[in-house]
Amino acid sequence: MDNGGQYDIEDLWGKYFSTGSEEIKNQIITHYLYLVTIVVKRLMPQYQDYSEQDELMSCGVIGLIDAVNKFDRSFGVQFQTYATVRIRGEIIDYLRRQDWAPTSLRKRIGEIREAYARLESMYGRRPTDQEIADYLGIKVAGVQKALQKAHMFNLVSFESMLYEKEAESCLGEDQDGPCCHVENQSVTEALLKLIENLPEREKLIITLHYFEGLAMKRIARILNLSESRVSQIHSKVLMEMRIALES
Repeated sequence: MDNGGQYDIEDLWGKYFSTGSEEIKNQIITHYLYLVTIVVKRLMPQYQDYSEQDELMSCGVIGLIDAVNKFDRSFGVQFQTYATVRIRGEIIDYLRRQDWAPTSLRKRIGEIREAYARLESMYGRRPTDQEIADYLGIKVAGVQKALQKAHMFNLVSFESMLYEKEAESCLGEDQDGPCCHVENQSVTEALLKLIENLPEREKLIITLHYFEGLAMKRIARILNLSESRVSQIHSKVLMEMRIALES
């Protein structure tokens, strides 16, 4: 046995592929449970106000089991790579199935997103909330209220889009096929560029939330803003990122 028990897990894989033993499969799943913890820990800062950690862990375990069931050495990649994508995908699917926004709100967000994209193309810059409101013929408070209400919807929608792009890059059109890269480099670079060009307040919210792992309530206290206002700003930034990725 080498350091870290690598020989043991490789030996288990060999026996599992040759026998299909359920007992050995369970040992493999137990060995890789740490991957679920890693993925959930990364996602929790975004979803801790909306989902319990145990719920995400349960979904992650389902993803891990699915990965073990479908993994094949002919994929030519490490199991950890393949499983991480599967675990994250299962959690995102669970979140996407939740009813985060009624049909009327989804429609309004679609209108705001379309207005934002059109105005950005016209002006060559980020449109203001007032400009979006004028374009739609509604009050600016209506735009901000919709963004605040749709915060979780925008968050899940953005995360789903990231996962789909990652899965397309990693797993190809057949998501049961080989996984070549965990991260889509072009997507990562586009997001980093967008974050870098954000106004300071927006950039600080993104940094504190995604890089420091702070919840919206704490960020609101730090910036001396209401939690609803922080959610509005975050929701709009997520919308902007989605538009940037789609383009």
